[in-house]
Amino acid sequence: MLKKFLEKRHAQTVMGYKLKEPRPTWLAGFWAAVYFGLPFFLLTVLLDIAIEWFSGKCYGLWCYFQ
Repeated sequence: MLKKFLEKRHAQTVMGYKLKEPRPTWLAGFWAAVYFGLPFFLLTVLLDIAIEWFSGKCYGLWCYFQ
């Protein structure tokens, strides 16, 4: 199954013109960060707030700036 994804695809042609291979772009990287990074960041911030609220000790990154 993995071999299927790793093998090189044949170039597609339309009316004799070769199409470019699909490739990752900066915009795709931005949206991946928004959809995966932002929820992870918010979850860890909420976890830090809950730990501080229950234990009284600050473990979050913002403790260095207080």
